[in-house]
Amino acid sequence: MNRYMNAGQYSPVVSSTPSQRVPHWAYAQIQGGPLAPNLSGYVVFIDVPHGTEVFVEVVGLPPYQPAAAHQQPIGPHGFHIHDGGSCEVGNPDNPFQSAGEHWNPTHQPHGNHAGDFPVLFSNNGYARINFFTNRFRVSDVIGKSIIIHQNPDDYRTQPAGNSGKRLACGVIQAGYEQSVPHSFQTGSY
Repeated sequence: MNRYMNAGQYSPVVSSTPSQRVPHWAYAQIQGGPLAPNLSGYVVFIDVPHGTEVFVEVVGLPPYQPAAAHQQPIGPHGFHIHDGGSCEVGNPDNPFQSAGEHWNPTHQPHGNHAGDFPVLFSNNGYARINFFTNRFRVSDVIGKSIIIHQNPDDYRTQPAGNSGKRLACGVIQAGYEQSVPHSFQTGSY
């Protein structure tokens, strides 16, 4: 519920003609799959000087479970941009494979991918975070997808940080209005 967000205060639309407009913000509606059906939320990307501000709010994250008997912990949750633009569930035991792999346009080892984000910490199922990145601009990520994983990202294991199964997905879409939609500002997603 980022009531204070107003994309227009950060970056204007570059052109006033509809066919030439360049988006200065984008968003993804996050929806849980079969492994976390109550998970939902949004991610908003806003161009700011020298990079992109990312705002995230999700509800319905599974509760934290510590590692036990050769199993990874559940949470904090790996959180990444993936290079595919699809959130088709596919196999319900291993959903959202259609989202592809971690977005890595500069071919860096894991932990340094442009799409590697901070993990999401669940507080009674709720997580909210915002951060700045200089690894991309809004126009670079439109058409990609956001994935929330079951396990934490270790930022070392190649190629994807050993983050486990994919709990939720959302496709990143362009936003052209001067401000973030009212539904994002009020949390009525």
